[in-house]
Amino acid sequence: MRETQRQSPSVKATQTAVCYVAVGSNMDPERNIPAALEELSRRARITGISTFHQTPALGRPDQPDYLNGVVRIETDLPPREIKFGVLRAIEEKLGRVRTGDRYAARPIDLDLILYGDLVLSSADLTLPDPDIPRRAFVGAPLAELDPEGTLPDTGQRFAELFSSEGKEALIPQEAFTSTLRRRMFSLHGNTRKDGC
Repeated sequence: MRETQRQSPSVKATQTAVCYVAVGSNMDPERNIPAALEELSRRARITGISTFHQTPALGRPDQPDYLNGVVRIETDLPPREIKFGVLRAIEEKLGRVRTGDRYAARPIDLDLILYGDLVLSSADLTLPDPDIPRRAFVGAPLAELDPEGTLPDTGQRFAELFSSEGKEALIPQEAFTSTLRRRMFSLHGNTRKDGC
């Protein structure tokens, strides 16, 4: 597959990029999500954590529900290093085994969904992630972290991606989110840029 790439002059691999990572788990999520973010905080600066929501497992109604959210990070690592060198390594450390079953239960799922203003299409990485406008559990938390943000490929505002009806299946987990934020923002000097 041919790779296409468009990048804003203000976002280069050698500079700090603001990125967003979708986080999900339906196997012991109360343990695995904090563990994953602690690992991530050792490689990048976490500057925002969305509300986490309980959502049904896609394609597998027999599986436990997921906890899903989005975190904002700052990093000077290039996007492939974030995806394959950081996020995949964390997934493996926490016991995720990738198989041909895309709906398999998982201890942790970490997806790079935005990397600054980068637009990229290749066989192994697409940015922005196509699931942002398709999945409320990805798009709605992204809009919470950056309500004025826009998709770099279409210009669509995050806040306009989903109606209230489109988000009605999301069940906010406020206590889990509050505990997670307190824990994460006390680690490694990570500090919030805003209330999220």
